[in-house]
Amino acid sequence: MRSPILRGTRSSRIATALAASASALLLTACGAVEDLGGSDDATALKKGDDITVGLLLPDKDTARFEAFDHPIFAKEVAALTHGKGKVDYANAEASQDKQSRQLREMVSRKVDIIVVDALDAKAIAPDVRKAKDAGIPVIAYDRLAQGPVDAYVSHDNELVGEVQARAIVEALGSKAATSKIVMMNGDPADPNTASFKAGALSELKGKVRIAEEYDTDKWSPAVAEANMKKAIRAVGLGEIAAVYSANDGMAGAVIDALKQAGATGIPPVTGQDANLDAVQRVVSGEQYMTVYKSFLDEATDAAQMAVYKVQGKDIQYDALAQDKVDSPTTRDIPATLVPVVALTRDNIKDTVIADGVYTVGQICTAKYAADCAAIGLT
Repeated sequence: MRSPILRGTRSSRIATALAASASALLLTACGAVEDLGGSDDATALKKGDDITVGLLLPDKDTARFEAFDHPIFAKEVAALTHGKGKVDYANAEASQDKQSRQLREMVSRKVDIIVVDALDAKAIAPDVRKAKDAGIPVIAYDRLAQGPVDAYVSHDNELVGEVQARAIVEALGSKAATSKIVMMNGDPADPNTASFKAGALSELKGKVRIAEEYDTDKWSPAVAEANMKKAIRAVGLGEIAAVYSANDGMAGAVIDALKQAGATGIPPVTGQDANLDAVQRVVSGEQYMTVYKSFLDEATDAAQMAVYKVQGKDIQYDALAQDKVDSPTTRDIPATLVPVVALTRDNIKDTVIADGVYTVGQICTAKYAADCAAIGLT
């Protein structure tokens, strides 16, 4: 996949696109041009508010999907369609066969558009083709599915890896060059994994010693814990200076393995997704950081793109789809890429609390009250 360019603020990008589109409309009215370009086959649909949007998410182990992505997406679809639009939702529960079946069933039910977070980007491609053959547009969400997808909504995933790795290097400081770290990568079937890893390695190579490295099937915390136990045996508990963990579920498993091995102090461990338990671990100091990717922006953008695509609202759709990415099967896919933030003990108020993801009360339970007070989180 070609590394996408991170878009600017939503307001400035949309304003620019709206201005350009307005100019094109004016020229059309004067007979100067005949076509605005933008979306192709789906613009002919131009449906009203009574639409059905299919949403396919990959698993329930990643807390954000059920807690945030689905409800935020559904709320935005309802808002954009005056309460008339429906979301046909399904979760694959980490089964590729189940996700393929769910997508085919949505095609059979003749939903108007499908938004899919592919469990296996390559394996889902034939199902994406079936949807397209049936005249149903497909938007890849969070992970770039292969096949003829119409658009992609995610984050700058190489930047995610860079942010995680940079945090490790900064935490190790002058000891970085002689420090041994363990890399716990995500699922190889997820195209984001390669991007996270590439970004991380761009920051780690030449700065630390990567002692052990593992891929994690289906992002499974159980697999990550087993691999961490292998790493502890191979490297030595006291020799592991930091752990690059690609997401929060695995970070929790890594920390559990370190504790079980008798670690009296947890080395810096990274994460991603800002799960509630991960934010609490950051508060307590057990987890060094996590990457906060705005669920609100990503799910909202995906819902908007889906509705605008079905309703043929080219100006609004093109205003969101300002970037381009390539998959192994499709080039120049219109994309919107949401910025990411390194969440640490210092900026919890300015990130997940400010955005309404969690309240102080949710984070600062009795177990974490003292740690919260120590960082002024009350």
